[in-house]
Formats: sequence, structure tokens, C-alpha cells
Amino acid sequence: MPTLTYRDALNQALREEMQRDGNVFLMGEEVGVYQGAYKVSRGLLEEFGPMRVVDTPIAELGFAGIGVGAAMAGLRPVIEFMTWNFAVLALDQIVNSAAKILYESGGQLPIPIVFRGPNGAALQLGAQHSQAWESWLSHIPGLKVVAPATPADAKGLLKAAIRDDNPVIVLEGEMLYNTKGEVPEGEYVVPIGQADVKRTGQDVTLICHSKTVSVALKAAEQLAEEGVSAEVVDLRSLRPLDEATITGSVAKTNRAVVVEEGWPHCGIGAQVVDVIQREAFDHLDAPVLRVTQADVPMPYNKQLERLAKPSPEKVVAAARRVLYLD
Repeated sequence: MPTLTYRDALNQALREEMQRDGNVFLMGEEVGVYQGAYKVSRGLLEEFGPMRVVDTPIAELGFAGIGVGAAMAGLRPVIEFMTWNFAVLALDQIVNSAAKILYESGGQLPIPIVFRGPNGAALQLGAQHSQAWESWLSHIPGLKVVAPATPADAKGLLKAAIRDDNPVIVLEGEMLYNTKGEVPEGEYVVPIGQADVKRTGQDVTLICHSKTVSVALKAAEQLAEEGVSAEVVDLRSLRPLDEATITGSVAKTNRAVVVEEGWPHCGIGAQVVDVIQREAFDHLDAPVLRVTQADVPMPYNKQLERLAKPSPEKVVAAARRVLYLD
């Protein structure tokens, strides 16, 4: 398989789906002439023209609403936000329109729309531009939410999202665009709602998604040096959540640490812990621990920002605690 960056895998997914289905179009800030703030839409304007690669004003609420209307009319819009932090302004259209129209129309109006863009912290972007939005968006009935961690999953999940007849949120890790990995060519779709075991193990399960997958994998390597076999489960899909893979892994290892980029209060990890205590309680030999961002607005200072984020060292420390090594 060819090796692509996460960015190019997303670009490939968009190109393939726009070639496959003339109803698919891309809309957002700087997606056309500038080819995307993160160059995900590179070359698409030249290939498909301005009717299908639509540059918009800086008006997230407005173009999100246009996208919802287009989906109601039978098109399949892909709405790119320059960052999910800006999408706060579009939450009314996402939450009150896209997520509810199928229900409110008595099943008559599916809304096949994708909202995508970078999520979470990068490097020194400050408190307002570093927020992880998955727990907010996963809370809403009517939305599906995915968070790919690898180039292959980025391609496969974006293609699945575009083909879905429901509104799908695609959270792209802002620090992942330059990461590389093998990506299948051609028809490659990752089913929404299916987690992936990125590393098998016997002693403890590390449950993660998006940018924290690389954090968990590095922690697993460090734990292996201590003789601890860690299994790494990448959720990939946050709503719906693959409860069977989560509980199956915990039933095997009897211990779990959940790693997430968001804040601890009401986070995705809290939902995962609830699943484990309901469905796999009898298999647990230790309390489930969580590793999250610090419960503060993201600092701008480089060292404080580093301390606020989840790290392999924090994951290793949590794993050692559930293994009663500390």
C-alpha cells in the first residue's frame, strides 16, 4: 500500500467521493483558491470547479445552514470548518437543524451532510483555539461522530461519512495532518461504529482516540520495556460507540486506562468508564483510570501547554497504578 500523510488521505477520500457521486460538494472558508487552511482540498477546485468547491465568507453559521438546506434538497455537502473552535458559531445549525430534521420530518427528510475540520490543541494556539469538541458533539442524538487517528482511518471514515444518510461529524486531529501511514488505494471504507485494536496485549487495556492513539502506543512501548503487555483500543467512532470491542478487551486484560484529549468533566472517557462498569464489571481487577487534559483552559506558554496535555508518561503512571505496581 502507498504511504500517505493524513492530509493527503483526506484529500484522496474527498476526490474519490466527488468523482463517484456528482451530488457531493465541498464548502467552507478557503477551501477553493487557497486549497484549504491545512491543504486538505488541494487540487479539488481545479478538478471540479467553483460550483462543487465553494469558497465562503467567514460566516460559519451561514454556510453550515446552506449545507443543511442543500442536504434537504438531495445533495451531499461536506462542510469544512477552519477549526472546530470556530464551529461554535454554527452549533445552532448543527444541533437544532442537522441533528433533528429527520426526526421532526417523521423520517421524510434525511440529512446526508458531513461537518469536518481540525479539532483539539496544536502548538501554542491559546485557550480559544485548542479545545477538543468530541464530548459536546457526541452528546447530541441525531449526529454521528468519528475521530480518525491514522491516515488509513482518515480516508476510510471520511468516505463512510460522505455516504451516510445522517449528519456525521469528522474530528481531524490538528497535529495529525503531517503524520504518515499506509493507506489502501481505491474503494476503502471504514464502517462507522467500529473500534480498532491497534496493538494487542494481555495485562491492561489502553482506550483512546484521535491524537491520543499515538500517546497510548508510545506508552505501550514503554510498558513493554517493564514486562507489561498493553492492548491499545482506538475507538475511532465516538457515536455510535463500539461497546463490544471495549468490553471484550477489558474482559481479557481485567484492567483499563482511558486516554482522551478533552477535559475530565463529562468527557468521552466518562462514557467509556460507564460502559465498562455496566458491561464488564465482573472482569475488573482494579478501578478504571482516566488520563485527560488538565481541567483548565489550555495555556499559551509552551511548557504549561505540554503539562496540560495527556502524555505517554501520564498513561504509563496510570497503567502502573491499575496494575498495582506503584
